[in-house]
Amino acid sequence: MRNSKKSSRRQFLGLAGGAAVMGAVPIVTVRPAQATPATLASAIRNVVGTAVVQTGRVKIDVPPLVENGNTVPMTVSVTNPMTADDYVKSIHVFNEKNPQPNVGNFYLGPRAGRAQISTRIRLADSQKIVAIARLSDGSFWSVSADVIVTLAACTEEVI
Repeated sequence: MRNSKKSSRRQFLGLAGGAAVMGAVPIVTVRPAQATPATLASAIRNVVGTAVVQTGRVKIDVPPLVENGNTVPMTVSVTNPMTADDYVKSIHVFNEKNPQPNVGNFYLGPRAGRAQISTRIRLADSQKIVAIARLSDGSFWSVSADVIVTLAACTEEVI
């Protein structure tokens, strides 16, 4: 009986001392690294290689001002016929400031009926969204849109 009291007293003192030390440790905020325009350009080059990306034919429907960056609705559509010989092979979406610049890759074929994708994305901050479409002839077409976010997502604070 006496040993169990000493053991529990030691455990209590050890836990109390640990709690006292933890109270003296400052709170540190940790945020993930943000992408930069250079990482955005690198992510785009990983998809298109050395091909020239032309402006046009692609449209992004995204709200220009969003209150919450956790779920931002977005639709990307490409003006192109979806026939066996002329179709959109893929749509790639990138952003400028999230930790991962490549938001998504969507692969289509001539049976898709129309070249359009709809999804929700997370945005860490106000930034530029870039959508690039690859056509069956090997050409790349793009468009960009700026989105202002009042409450950011993709950030975590450790307390």
